[in-house]
Amino acid sequence: MTQALCRLLDLPGVADLETKALMKPGYADPTRRDEFPEVDEVLTALFGLTAEEAEDAARPDDWDGIERLSPQDQADLFEAEGWDVRDAKRKPLRMLAVFAEPLALAMRGVAGTLPEAAFVPEPAEEKSDWGSGLAAEAARFRKR
Repeated sequence: MTQALCRLLDLPGVADLETKALMKPGYADPTRRDEFPEVDEVLTALFGLTAEEAEDAARPDDWDGIERLSPQDQADLFEAEGWDVRDAKRKPLRMLAVFAEPLALAMRGVAGTLPEAAFVPEPAEEKSDWGSGLAAEAARFRKR
């Protein structure tokens, strides 16, 4: 069984920011973060880091620089580490340029924390008695 990916888009506030970035592309521009304080509010609520704190965080020697890669390469690397950072059309999120660094730092334990909402356990599979009813019916049929 494959492990379910944690969807960034499902975390509180991310879908709203993604919609705002569709209407106003400046939201997704990391250089314009001072114009949109709600972005830092969501980052802090989710990862315990603002964009500036994430930028200033010390990196380990083996840091791969995921925040500097193309959005497609970032999405592929995040997926390999258990995070879906794509939209419904499987394109990297518009806000990925803003979320990539805090997410990478938090998921690798360098700075910040991962949101608990990301780790909702999958529902247990329900046991069905459908098969046992068929088995009993087959046994009755064979006796006839």
